[in-house]
Amino acid sequence: MTKENDIKKQDLVVTRIIDAPVELVWKAWTEPKRVMRWWGPKDYTSPSCKIDLREGGKYLFCMRAPKDQGGQEMYSAGVYKKILPLELLEFTQGMADKDGKSIDPAQMGMPDFPKEMRLEVVFKSKKCDMTELFLTHYDWTVSDGGQMYVYALAGWQQSMDKLAESLK
Repeated sequence: MTKENDIKKQDLVVTRIIDAPVELVWKAWTEPKRVMRWWGPKDYTSPSCKIDLREGGKYLFCMRAPKDQGGQEMYSAGVYKKILPLELLEFTQGMADKDGKSIDPAQMGMPDFPKEMRLEVVFKSKKCDMTELFLTHYDWTVSDGGQMYVYALAGWQQSMDKLAESLK
């Protein structure tokens, strides 16, 4: 069992320049049909997405594993904390069931996976109709040697690749 003093926290940060105007990148994060085009790592799909885009509003995103990895559906849900259109999304994120009810990751065999995380996505308009995107996933627990952190970082990198591709 991990002692509280042994738990290390680290922010997960992904920065990406996307060849699309900020308005389109914003829509890709805030419109369900667009989110479903890119949500999840390589070879994963997103069969459903619900968004109540307002401060205090909730979202529920579904991610489906490829068949060769079991084909199971996983859900993430959270609450929008701060929204500055075309500039900033701040929200919480945690594992959930298909109805959006919170699930403790420890019950799924992931004791070091955070129950609830805070995310921030910053959108900056660049020259030539490009967008610089800064994603910060705050306070990842790395007491497991960083294994979940590495998986999450790889997943976000692959998701950003899919996001960029979806906007071409």
